[in-house]
Amino acid sequence: MRRHDDELERLRASVNCVTVLERLAPGWQLDQRESTRRALKYRGGCGEIVIVNHDGQGWWDPHKLPSEAGARGDVFSLVQRLDPTLNFGQVRKVLRSLVGIAPNLPAFTGLRQGRTEPVSLRWQMRPWPRRGSPTWRYLTEERRLPAVVLDAAAEYDSLREGPCGSAWFSHRANDGRLTGIEMRGPRYRGFTANGTKSLFRLPGSRGVITRLVVAEAPIDALSFAVLERVRAHTLYVATGGGIGTGTIAALEGLLAKLATHAGARVVIATDADNAGERYAVRLSELGGNVGVSAERALPTDSLNDWNDVLKARTGRRLR
Repeated sequence: MRRHDDELERLRASVNCVTVLERLAPGWQLDQRESTRRALKYRGGCGEIVIVNHDGQGWWDPHKLPSEAGARGDVFSLVQRLDPTLNFGQVRKVLRSLVGIAPNLPAFTGLRQGRTEPVSLRWQMRPWPRRGSPTWRYLTEERRLPAVVLDAAAEYDSLREGPCGSAWFSHRANDGRLTGIEMRGPRYRGFTANGTKSLFRLPGSRGVITRLVVAEAPIDALSFAVLERVRAHTLYVATGGGIGTGTIAALEGLLAKLATHAGARVVIATDADNAGERYAVRLSELGGNVGVSAERALPTDSLNDWNDVLKARTGRRLR
């Protein structure tokens, strides 16, 4: 048993995760512009990302929460990520064949940290949503969002097409400035590395806003809008998950403006889980600070979010 443990430690110490990617997954390529000496960013197909750290002894997936399965690991778990059909014994055999093979590490001189082009340029380079495109099919068929709400989001410049059937959602400050891009697709989710979260926005009508609906994800904000038939004088927003400083600043500005109108209120449409409840408490506090009443809108039928509700009501089998 001790000899077995020694071999495992020897394989972990002598096989670099970069070697695994180079030898077992030649389709994965290093993104030099977004890599550093301590974090090598490798891109696979359709938005997959693995970041190699700890001098090649570890890796992590920025699209997953740390607590999720497959979020991070060592060379053993990396091999199994690349080929889930392999059992642990087979993985060990693969790693034995890679002992002594040095990775083809790049020259780090001149590596730039992050993309250099502005977020606004990346946004403008992406096409508008087109009927029948992979992005359109993802949103209308898998997410069950009707064309009318996608057209409205596109008209407000809140939605563009991303690669591999993904949808790009704009985050904007209260002055209309684009601060970042939230990306979501069939096999991909992320946020622009050189952007900051503010709020995704979809106004229900032109003119005065007296009602604010706050969801976590843009797709949930759009789903809520569809379910209540896109109400007038309502602004549907999404925080992109966690509520950071840029998001709080945007919410405080919107709530302060709402407070000048009699009967203004905020509808909290965050997910039906522990995180959603924490966000709901924080949003209620922000509204209370300026005298805007808040109400909690929970997904029905024990579902987690508002897109689940939309899919259930349109007869689609939930995944």
